[in-house]
Amino acid sequence: MDKKEARKRIEMLKDEINHHRYLYHVLDSQEISDGALDSLKNELFKLEQEYPDLITRDSPTQRVSGKPLEKFTKVIHSSPMMSLFDAFSEKDMREWEGRLKGIMNKELRIRDKKLEYFCELKLDGLAVTLRYENGMFTQGATRGDGKVGEDVTQNLKTIESIPLKLCQFTPKDANLRQAVAKGVIEVRGEAIMTKKIFEELNKKHKKEGRALLANPRNAAAGSIRQLDPKLARERKLDFYVYDIITDLGFEKHEEKSQLAKLWGFKILKQNRLCQNLDEVIKFHKEQEKHRESFPFLFDGVVVKVNDLKLWPVLGIVGKGPRYMMAYKFAAEQATTRVKNVIWQVGRTGTLTPIAVLEPVGVGGVTVSHSTLHNMDEIKRLDLKINDTVIIERAGDVIPKVIKVIKNLRDGHEKNISVPRKCPMCGGRVERISGEVAYRCENKNCYAVNLRKLIHWTSKGAVDIDGLGKKIVEQLVKVGLARDIADFYELTVDDLKPLERFADKSADNLIKAIESKKEIDLAKFIYGLGIRHVGEETAVMLSKKLEVRSKKIFDLIKVFQEYRLEELEELEDVGPIVAKSIYDWFQDEKNLLILEKLEKNGVIIRNQESLQKGGQAGIRNQVLAGKTFVLTGTLASLTREEAKAKIRELGGEVSSSVSKNTDFVVAGLEPGSKYEKAKKIGITMLNERDFIKLINQ
Repeated sequence: MDKKEARKRIEMLKDEINHHRYLYHVLDSQEISDGALDSLKNELFKLEQEYPDLITRDSPTQRVSGKPLEKFTKVIHSSPMMSLFDAFSEKDMREWEGRLKGIMNKELRIRDKKLEYFCELKLDGLAVTLRYENGMFTQGATRGDGKVGEDVTQNLKTIESIPLKLCQFTPKDANLRQAVAKGVIEVRGEAIMTKKIFEELNKKHKKEGRALLANPRNAAAGSIRQLDPKLARERKLDFYVYDIITDLGFEKHEEKSQLAKLWGFKILKQNRLCQNLDEVIKFHKEQEKHRESFPFLFDGVVVKVNDLKLWPVLGIVGKGPRYMMAYKFAAEQATTRVKNVIWQVGRTGTLTPIAVLEPVGVGGVTVSHSTLHNMDEIKRLDLKINDTVIIERAGDVIPKVIKVIKNLRDGHEKNISVPRKCPMCGGRVERISGEVAYRCENKNCYAVNLRKLIHWTSKGAVDIDGLGKKIVEQLVKVGLARDIADFYELTVDDLKPLERFADKSADNLIKAIESKKEIDLAKFIYGLGIRHVGEETAVMLSKKLEVRSKKIFDLIKVFQEYRLEELEELEDVGPIVAKSIYDWFQDEKNLLILEKLEKNGVIIRNQESLQKGGQAGIRNQVLAGKTFVLTGTLASLTREEAKAKIRELGGEVSSSVSKNTDFVVAGLEPGSKYEKAKKIGITMLNERDFIKLINQ
């Protein structure tokens, strides 16, 4: 990007960031997540670092934004309530420490000084400052624009964890006691709403037909800005101190924290003094790992140089102090640009659009591609090539584009269209009537066949150890695998000439294939890659079908005896899935592959034979007859692991909620299934309850 383009991009970014920061700080509203806003700010910061002469005084990187609302009395802060600089990685933190040591070397002629850091959780609430005169609470104000805030004293007095009078447990220091008893003390901290109170408040709002609150942070901010203190009291907010502004002669920040606790303020028990940066990084990882178990929201760790004598030396630059850093957790949302859209051909011939992104860190990984699902989704998003977008990644979920930031369009955007020919084989592409998908019509399409073979060996299906995507591609390329049955004809001599293979590795793969000649019926059905037949449907079919032998011929016979209408009547099937199953078992090419599998020694294990495990097996079927639906992201295990555990204990997993559902397991950010389950009175299990149930 040249300087002219950078100037234009910087102006657009400033406008967009200021728009969202005004919503966030002034109106207590949000259109995008904190992670997405951080991502925009980070892009702006990097551009300004590349072109320092383009930095302006009104840039969001140079000041704290947000103006106080007119309805409260304005308060001029005794010292600015500054923002903090953000770090997103261990590399960022080490570079920060390097800068600190560079300044210390220059200003104090100190080399390689050991730095201690005081670490506090970065709570997601509303920053406020409290003024005490002669030990009595006299005024409280919001941050506002950092220099001028709003007087919200009466509302802050409703927070039980804010002492109206400082406790007298002050250390035996005459000067310190005098400062508290006869002077002015200023304390700063974060007013928050716990997750439990937030949920209770939203339940009440829903019952009363009022608008639901967006998140605990906005709820806390809105509560403090209520004109009626009675309403603020009902919100049951909490308050945690993070600094004492008044100079009381301390040498370490840690001492301030200890004194605040003696005065009667709540201090986070997780606060920790770290002897070096390695301990800081370890502490950060520990808190990120367990953050979901906390009763409140926080998005990182505030790291402060513990030695207060160094603060004036290190100084302030731009919007914040050099001696503090907000070490953020991996954001679940971020912004980036769509460089291109490519089309991937799946095992059923469906063309799926994939966004090629400028690489960006989100959810702890670097993301450069994201599925766009189908053309209808592209139209819904109004997405174009070169758009700036917000992407989201929660847990192990595949990253997805959730929003286009249209205000950042500069005229270089291009429309996205479906290719007329298959990008892999050149075959005709058509949209099937009544469906959203476009499909390659060539039954001999190379990509379709390759995806079928990869699907057969995947974890959800037959799961052949060592036979991954790269190996399958190589086998197809040299003509050793034309269909799934060919895997069972491979020999060590076939594999040895191939790349990545030697005698031992070739022998290991053949043994792995041999070990998977006896296949669970549900995995076998799923592995066939029948269109619309997912894992849940395959499990259901394996239980409903009366397959009493291990022979594939008997499975063919059972399927072919079903009339189309009978398939439609099966649970979770319906007309579309039934037609797909029916057509698959009428296709001569598919039947030949099944016959070839049988000839090569592949057999199936049906549910009946699996359950003949004696009384021990019966005792373990504690979930027999129970149907589960999973929604949201689980923290302690993947969705596949949860499904496997339910089935292992005799339960069933369904992809949709109905009156036949017994339990809905709700993880983080549950979807529409959660709301539907609540409406029809299905029993809800949180992750803790679910783990307890399966461990009985």
